[in-house]
Amino acid sequence: MQAKVLKLGILAAAITGITLGASGESYFTRSAQAQSTPPAVAVASMPAIALPNFRGIVEKYGPAVVNISVEGTVKSAAAPGQSPFAQIDPDDPFSDFLRRFGPQFQVPPGEQTKRGQGSGFIVSADGIILTNAHVVEGADQVSVKLTDKREFKATVLGVDKPTDIAVLKIEATNLPIVPLGDPAQTEVGDWVLAIGSPFGFENSVTAGIVSAKSRSLPDEGYVPFLQTDVAINPGNSGGPLLNMRGEVIGINSQIFSRSGGYQGLSFAIPINVAAQVKDQLLAHGKVTRGRLGVVIQEVNQALAESFGLDRAQGALVSRVEDASPAAAAGLEVGDVILKFNGQPVSASAELPAKVAAIAPGTKARLEVWHKGEVRTLDVIVGELPQAQPAGDNKLAADKGRLGVAVRALDPREEQEAETKGLLVLESSGPAAHAGIRAGDVILSVNGKPVQSVDALHKLIDAAGKRVALLIQRNDARIFVPIELG
Repeated sequence: MQAKVLKLGILAAAITGITLGASGESYFTRSAQAQSTPPAVAVASMPAIALPNFRGIVEKYGPAVVNISVEGTVKSAAAPGQSPFAQIDPDDPFSDFLRRFGPQFQVPPGEQTKRGQGSGFIVSADGIILTNAHVVEGADQVSVKLTDKREFKATVLGVDKPTDIAVLKIEATNLPIVPLGDPAQTEVGDWVLAIGSPFGFENSVTAGIVSAKSRSLPDEGYVPFLQTDVAINPGNSGGPLLNMRGEVIGINSQIFSRSGGYQGLSFAIPINVAAQVKDQLLAHGKVTRGRLGVVIQEVNQALAESFGLDRAQGALVSRVEDASPAAAAGLEVGDVILKFNGQPVSASAELPAKVAAIAPGTKARLEVWHKGEVRTLDVIVGELPQAQPAGDNKLAADKGRLGVAVRALDPREEQEAETKGLLVLESSGPAAHAGIRAGDVILSVNGKPVQSVDALHKLIDAAGKRVALLIQRNDARIFVPIELG
């Protein structure tokens, strides 16, 4: 069984204490029997080891960490007492997607009230709070509780899903705040601590060390995550990761787990990434990101030798988009980007975050390995298109006839699927009856390719009583006949 990276979803109050694993298989084992105590003389001869004491940090900055409660309305087609995951085919390639982003609690069919909890922290004395976007996603009401038991209704000022950052505001003054640090000054092996509300236990403190920096996770191209072994569980989402000076260096966001709970691999969004997002959301209500217009891949030892590099480094360009900033600058397929604006690119996963952090229209300098020699290129960074809100991607007008909600594949998904088409987000009615399900990619309708929501809309409007959809599921392509509603 493969382990999965799980976003730490908000915890439903109805199931506090239930393991949120994607599988029924247990990965918990009993602790090993304690070994016999070594002879006293051996213990006495060991050098004293000074362990860190986090009490001062918790006392000073703990009051700036808040508990976030949310309430919203969800729809479910699951039967009473039946898990929404009951119908997921374990061999379906999209089942991991559903387990990661699907509901983490059981609800009967129809509209139900969803309640959950997460964490956050105050960064401004007038009530600005940072948390994860997935903590407040879909919430109709957001409440914030301080350590002194005061509670406030919160307003969501902005959300950025690509980085999983949300900015909240409560109406209060003279609030305690926690200072922001510099993740670049944190090294692997440094002690760190987290404060949050795992499983609803407010203001819980856990500690550990930084395990790695600049980790790339699936579908998270704009965040160079900090990896730690700090105990993080559902409910810790949005809480701060602090260094030994009491400065926030990250926002706890995800875990890598077989059970759905903590297994020693936790990931935090670097606070400098979060701060940039916060500033843009407060100033403009949205986040703009730089774009080069290239598809890149990792350089391994074999590729390094074939391209004449002395070691495996950089980002290998496998495609240059037409009329893109990269094409205008003269970047070519087979070039290896070694530096971006003077910053080394040790691994390909580092480049997207560096480019995204540059304001569109800014000139940047690339150091590139080109046909056996280093050359320098100047590029005017473009703007990455804004992702459409989920509501804008749905075919509301076709829900009655076809019964699907779809969106266009993004460039990364197109590359992975090696095709263009529309990703099915929801399936109901005629489509669901015919076997279409979330995660399928619609390629054509009655033999006519579809690459946009509008194109699908027009084809369905013009269709008779039946259509034949060509879909892709994993590596298989099949035609599915559908009798329209």
